[in-house]
Amino acid sequence: MGIRVECHAGYKADQEPRAFTLEGVRHPVLGIADRWYDPAATYFKVRADDGHQYLLRHDRNEDEWTLVQIFLANA
Repeated sequence: MGIRVECHAGYKADQEPRAFTLEGVRHPVLGIADRWYDPAATYFKVRADDGHQYLLRHDRNEDEWTLVQIFLANA
């Protein structure tokens, strides 16, 4: 599933996601619930405008974003 992520670039590039487009629908990020790092990637669990939470992964070596999981609201 293709995803395009818009980021806030602070002191380093692609610091955190601000919005993402999934299946042609743009979702503003309302908040970041969690984030963690591994040697090659940064993970962000974000709350979007549709009420769902999404786990996004940013591969720092490839500069590529992927959708890892969707946490449906009311599920």
